[in-house]
Amino acid sequence: MDSSPVTLVLSDLYKTILPDLERVEGLLREIGRDPNTLIAEINSYLFQVAGKRVRPALLLLSGRLFGRPSEDAPFWAAMIEVIHTASLIHDDIVDNSERRRGRETVHAKWGPNITVLLGDFLYIKSIVLSLKKRQYRLIDILADVTSEMIEGELIESSWSRNPKIPESVYLDILDKKTASLFAGACRIGGVLGGAPPEAEAGLERFGRSLGMCFQIIDDWLDYFGDEAALGKPVLSDVREGRITLPLLLALSRSDDGGRGDLIGLIGKRGPKGRGVRRLLDIVRSRNALDDTLNRARIYAAGAKAALDGLPDSESRFALLALTDLLLQRKT
Repeated sequence: MDSSPVTLVLSDLYKTILPDLERVEGLLREIGRDPNTLIAEINSYLFQVAGKRVRPALLLLSGRLFGRPSEDAPFWAAMIEVIHTASLIHDDIVDNSERRRGRETVHAKWGPNITVLLGDFLYIKSIVLSLKKRQYRLIDILADVTSEMIEGELIESSWSRNPKIPESVYLDILDKKTASLFAGACRIGGVLGGAPPEAEAGLERFGRSLGMCFQIIDDWLDYFGDEAALGKPVLSDVREGRITLPLLLALSRSDDGGRGDLIGLIGKRGPKGRGVRRLLDIVRSRNALDDTLNRARIYAAGAKAALDGLPDSESRFALLALTDLLLQRKT
């Protein structure tokens, strides 16, 4: 296979799993149906925009490394996406976010009370549906991942707007909130595909490193990205109270006066007006954005290394290429 991953797009990488991804979409629509008209309406709003479906794709591709996975793979991929969706709902409530993917968030459209209950409903529904499969090893993985994600959200909330957050805590939050679900998707795919224990562990390491890379790029895009492409304003993270790697690096590289300026700009509601440009200028002048991107590259390299020794197949190539695409993404 001599195609360059850099020249590929998601549709190229998803080609071999497209029928299964279509089944995932059908399952999500089915899960979204409900006799309660309000639940059905909100679920339809949630699942009508497919997005990248990175997490389901990771499960499906991982499952094909050792032959054709079980027919249940699309079901488990759908459960991964339901859990991801529930986590976004809760994130948006905690952060009081108004926009996601260029649209109103569920909480902005229906209010926080209904929305938090819907997030809980989706979490519980994913577990109830999974229990019916009686595949308890996979249920254990999902339960552990869900617990990690909620713990990460709690830790992040406890450090909201606190510029003294250690980098180690920031990385732990990323590991729990984002990387754990990437790792779980890859591990479940490996189990379904009959991966031996050492390969299953390699897939989990791949997913965790890729998840760290993905979230660090997300944090970088909050400073560097295009507002129209992102579907939300730049510096949304700072306004919502999250102190991410670019700002952490800038703070660590500033003298007392510079730190004071940054802390003042963060404020209680984040920078406004000219403060936005001032904060961006300080972060860039400390080389924080370039070094944030370099950190993402290190995690991407670790993800690729975790696939060493796994079968040389179209699925392995797709996972390697997907790593490059996620590293280079602009949305």
